[in-house]
Amino acid sequence: MFDRKLVAVLACRCNGSRLYGKPLQNLDISTGWKILDQVIQNISKIDPISETVLAIASTVEDIVFVDYAKSRGLRYVLGDQHDVLERLISGARACNATDIFRVTTESPFLYWEGVVNAWTDHLAGQMDATFADEVVDGCNFEIIRTSALVESWERGEARHRSEMSTLFIRENEDRFAINRLEVPGFLKRKDLRLTVDNPEDLVVCREVYKSCFTSSDPLPPTENIIAFLDSRPDLRNLVLKYCETGYSSMYL
Repeated sequence: MFDRKLVAVLACRCNGSRLYGKPLQNLDISTGWKILDQVIQNISKIDPISETVLAIASTVEDIVFVDYAKSRGLRYVLGDQHDVLERLISGARACNATDIFRVTTESPFLYWEGVVNAWTDHLAGQMDATFADEVVDGCNFEIIRTSALVESWERGEARHRSEMSTLFIRENEDRFAINRLEVPGFLKRKDLRLTVDNPEDLVVCREVYKSCFTSSDPLPPTENIIAFLDSRPDLRNLVLKYCETGYSSMYL
């Protein structure tokens, strides 16, 4: 029952109409610490996740992620720039993962505290998918059984193979065993966002990193980050205009 292997597979691509190369933007300008660096560090602190694999779009502009993976000793796979789902499946198969841990590579502040219990429940319930949905945009995560991703690719359409790679599962809940996590109330804040899609988002995330992350506390509680944002209405207001659209289309 418990012979499952959880691997983080991160879809990487530079393209972005509002902010180019989001995962490689500097979270800390002075040190060159990148958003993707922080994403990978978050994952490295979570015991059930055995490895991180980069699922890179095979375009000339995305070769930078191959260099990034090699410089950090990470496994990587290459695939179609539009078929994100296929890249995730390839990443899982490259290391014989029964399940993948999925976050977006432009979201540096994961709700990491919920992952271990989510994985435990995922195993105990023999789930196909576990979703941490009702959280601040950018703190969310998904755990998906590889076989469910394969079924999604085989039965789905082009839109299901896009960056919305769990859309088929969400649209066909009767076919899959799904667990939607109940999360603490402080995470249910649709007036906040912690993902980088616009220049203003990057300003906010840089301020969060500068104020909340230290060498002695490289992974502070998510509640502390939210408390910091509550103390800074100027930062909240900077990205408030993006919240309604972001939450309305997050999983669709």
